[in-house]
Amino acid sequence: MNLKKNSKRIHVGEFKTTKKIRNIVLKILDSGRISEGYYANLFEKKWAEYIGTKFSVALNSGTSSLIAGLEAIKNKYPDVKNSKIITTPLTYIATSNSILLTGFSPIFVDIEPDGFCISPEAIRAHLENVEDTKNYSIILPVHLLGYPVDMDKILKIAKEYDLLVVEDSAQAHGTIYKGKKVGNFSLFSAFSFYIAHNIQAGQLGAVVSNDKEIVNLTVQIKSNGRMCTCGVCTRSVGNCPYSNADFDPRFTHNLLGYNFRPMEFQAAIALAQLEEVEDIIKRRQNNVKMLNEYLAEFSNILDLPKYSRDVSYLAYPIIIKDRKISLNSIKNNLELEGIETRSIFSFIPDQLSYSYLKSTYQEKSKLPNAKNIFENGFYIGCHQYLNDEDLEFIYKKFIKVLKSSVR
Repeated sequence: MNLKKNSKRIHVGEFKTTKKIRNIVLKILDSGRISEGYYANLFEKKWAEYIGTKFSVALNSGTSSLIAGLEAIKNKYPDVKNSKIITTPLTYIATSNSILLTGFSPIFVDIEPDGFCISPEAIRAHLENVEDTKNYSIILPVHLLGYPVDMDKILKIAKEYDLLVVEDSAQAHGTIYKGKKVGNFSLFSAFSFYIAHNIQAGQLGAVVSNDKEIVNLTVQIKSNGRMCTCGVCTRSVGNCPYSNADFDPRFTHNLLGYNFRPMEFQAAIALAQLEEVEDIIKRRQNNVKMLNEYLAEFSNILDLPKYSRDVSYLAYPIIIKDRKISLNSIKNNLELEGIETRSIFSFIPDQLSYSYLKSTYQEKSKLPNAKNIFENGFYIGCHQYLNDEDLEFIYKKFIKVLKSSVR
């Protein structure tokens, strides 16, 4: 694809540093402590406070957060090992990868017909058609693109079938569901602060929970399973709870774990943005509202995103309604005109790495809504750095591209 040289370009996401961020990074470098320490610990406290949970654990990515949290569940509830987790087939692949990498099996059920999130009705229908649900342990919904899952219905089903609930809130920083931020409705929730997300730290993740045991286990697992559960090591100042023991807890491992600890830089960058998170969310919401107004004239051929002041938008998703219009053609032409596009992540059952999991519940015919969104949807940016001129540019390019695509 030959992109026009020196032309304006609207990216799916951008990162712009500030003087404050630069100063914090330099301060960390000068301190001589760049691994997990003061800023990571402070971020954990501030993030838990923002989401509304008792605890938060910082990790090096959103994927690590899901893996560590699921490993924590296995340690707290040994009977769930090697069991099945119900989740969505339409999301970033990290969700189902985390399920498989921790020894669970993903069971995909369809999404809502008019949304992007897993359907509680589809979950119930699947469970009702299973002869024995004893090997099912968890429902893992994803608040995709910032849209909240209907957690009340999910929790009701989970209670009826004695299942745990875990939220993948990676893309939903600050999204509100019935007056509370997502991440509050499950045993634990995983967040990601990848560069395209609302709070951008390059790579950073967090587990939030009100369950102290899950939190302590996550702290251990992210540090290769060592005995320590302190947020920041206090051994050097004489406050270690094991200071009188005849072993060093930093090198005593009672669990199998990973090295999922974050860097101070990531946490400090996220902290600086957390101070502005409400403004970031509001700017993204206003951009979605304005783009909806601009593109309303194409509503006969495009499904535009639902607008809500409760949604913290990751991006601006669009579904092509007219099957005569080629998705690839529109995406390619928008790219040529300077507008970056992305597929709506992955239809997981079609991934080559999942081919060995083919079974009746993964047949395309069993997941029509997810397949439709994947085959006919894409998204563009709605990030906080877009201005009025950028939004007008997007509108004009859509006019040009759609006029050439619609016959």
